[in-house]
Amino acid sequence: METFVHLTVSGLTNGMILALAALGFVLIYKATDVINFAQGEFLMVGAYLIYASIVQIGLPWSLGVLLTLVLAVILGIVVERFVLRPLIGEPIISIIMATIGLSSLLRAIVSIIWGNQPQTMPPFIPSYPVRLGPAVVTADRLWAIGVAVLMLVLFALFFRFYKEGIAMRAVADDQQAAMSMGISVRRIFAWAWSISAMVAAVAGALVANIVGVGPELAGFGLRVFPVVILGGLDSIPGALLGGIIIGLIESYVGGYIGMGLHQVVSFVVLVLILMVKPYGFFGQERIERV
Repeated sequence: METFVHLTVSGLTNGMILALAALGFVLIYKATDVINFAQGEFLMVGAYLIYASIVQIGLPWSLGVLLTLVLAVILGIVVERFVLRPLIGEPIISIIMATIGLSSLLRAIVSIIWGNQPQTMPPFIPSYPVRLGPAVVTADRLWAIGVAVLMLVLFALFFRFYKEGIAMRAVADDQQAAMSMGISVRRIFAWAWSISAMVAAVAGALVANIVGVGPELAGFGLRVFPVVILGGLDSIPGALLGGIIIGLIESYVGGYIGMGLHQVVSFVVLVLILMVKPYGFFGQERIERV
């Protein structure tokens, strides 16, 4: 039972972090129909930014987190303005290749600034032991789950009640109709990319607090795909559900079976979902007649 509790908490922690990264992915896809292959690199950049703010600059953790979020928003706006906006109207494969190139560029920038060696991150979230039934877990994992849930709830409220959130939903449903109602599609695109970068930065900060920072964090980008395919490419609740399911599956397989299967089991799930339910649990089915 103790092992089960440990694996469950670990799986929920990883799953909620994956859900945050998937949320950014879904936001961009919903608003712009762009599949962002650089989402993992956004998370990695967020982890390095929190490391630089707290460790290298020496800011208090609250100011460090605030600076990280501001810089992440700026990064999203710059990417949208100078990388994606010039490609509006181009074939979708061109935009996909641009995001792949962006991922390589972000990796190179991180390598130039911080090097390729993993860095130890002094925890800024409490890690005192907490007893859950027969098991003892560290508080930082519970904090990570709580922060991720809070972020997901806030964005659900944002899209339901806030003007800009409603505008993003309108653009996602029909760009031409949104433009006819006076909504600036380009401004919504900038909002989508900046929010996506900010959410990924939060996920990166949570990962940095638990395991430290390093170039391998970009690998979260690949692990996001099973999450968004399982939940649905355009579904925010699906990102949450997909993150929880994938996180728990990886944790249980790694804990009970081992042999490195936890590294591939999520992609086995990805293939099965594509075969059985290609639009995911909450994805919108799109049928085009030609």
